[in-house]
Amino acid sequence: MEGDRIFYVSRGDIPHKRHTQHRAPDGSLYAEELFGMEGFTGRSSLIYHLRPPTQTHAIEPVAELLPQAAHEPVHRHHLVRSGDMTAHGDVITGRVPLFFNNDVLMGVIRPTEAMPSDLFYRNGEADELLFFHQGSGVLQSIFGSLAYEQGDYLIIPIGTTWRLDPDEGVAHRILYLESPTEIVAPRRYRNEYGQLLEHSPVSNRDFRAPVATPARADEGDFTIHLKVRGKLTAYHYRAHPFDAVGWDGYLFPFAFNIADFEPITGRIHQPPPVHQTFAARNYVVCSFVPRRFDYHPLAIPAPYNHSNINSDEVIYYVAGNFMSRRGVEVSSFTVHPGGIPHGPHPGTVEASLGKEGTEELAVMVDTFHPLQLTPEAMAMDDPAYPFSWLPADDGGAEAEGLAQRGPEAFPD
Repeated sequence: MEGDRIFYVSRGDIPHKRHTQHRAPDGSLYAEELFGMEGFTGRSSLIYHLRPPTQTHAIEPVAELLPQAAHEPVHRHHLVRSGDMTAHGDVITGRVPLFFNNDVLMGVIRPTEAMPSDLFYRNGEADELLFFHQGSGVLQSIFGSLAYEQGDYLIIPIGTTWRLDPDEGVAHRILYLESPTEIVAPRRYRNEYGQLLEHSPVSNRDFRAPVATPARADEGDFTIHLKVRGKLTAYHYRAHPFDAVGWDGYLFPFAFNIADFEPITGRIHQPPPVHQTFAARNYVVCSFVPRRFDYHPLAIPAPYNHSNINSDEVIYYVAGNFMSRRGVEVSSFTVHPGGIPHGPHPGTVEASLGKEGTEELAVMVDTFHPLQLTPEAMAMDDPAYPFSWLPADDGGAEAEGLAQRGPEAFPD
């Protein structure tokens, strides 16, 4: 994959000079498309099509997709147990939104089927991040094919036409984010040229770009479901949308595996920003990965109590035993909203002393504006979680005490 190591990528057949004639062997002119951000000043790629990408012959409504906020009678911590969530649909129709604000929408997908072969998707209002807790297959897009596997983050730029072809018989569980702003590497880890710095926990060579695929000249009835402004609209075309003979630029889908994140450690406990993997407007995405613990002789590996004064913290638990939490299963979310302190559960601080490392694996999303929970999230919420910091001898057996303090504490 030489040529992919910074952020410029070239694939297929492109002319020597941009915006000049580029002709097919039969003499016909390829249709050039600028695929770009921020009104010709942001990242962009030039795509060369067999046919103009504008030739739709039918448009029809499909669905309204605005997320709904659940009623919350009190402000509190949440534990959303999504492990037993019913699997259904494909990577688009199977989406279950859980948390949202104006900067990000996140949820879970447990698809049971592939998208129909003549159906494609384009999010016209957000970048998308797909984290594959489980699953493998290929992301097909106008830019080519990009294989994915368990542990991969896929970043799909706004406006990309794509479909997911999962490997047959492989169960999928996907954490997804939709972001109205670009999802990129953190600014503090990039130099003025966009290259990741030496002290970054990731390297440019860790990112995988699509590989070229032959332009599709198929004719028929192909449908792109476009999501924009809270609506899903079907655009019908007589030509296959993956008809690019070549493209080049800086804007395209890419993959990064969480196992390639190199954790930053120190003599004393390092704060969550060292785990930052991606950034967008008003939120960040962090990766908690297996790592060595702090090596000061009096170090406390467990995190200290902290208050999210002006941010909401969501952690999705992927694998292993998260050292500061108890009673939180894999595939669950903890939601620690702004204004309330949280920290290690009773006993976990002492239990962490002397340990040399952890095998935990989790994805964290910290937002700087408040999140709303959806009715779907509240249906999987454990109302006893806010009391999980009480000692076991508080009022009798812990399990019984937490149950008694649960639903009755939060009347509608």
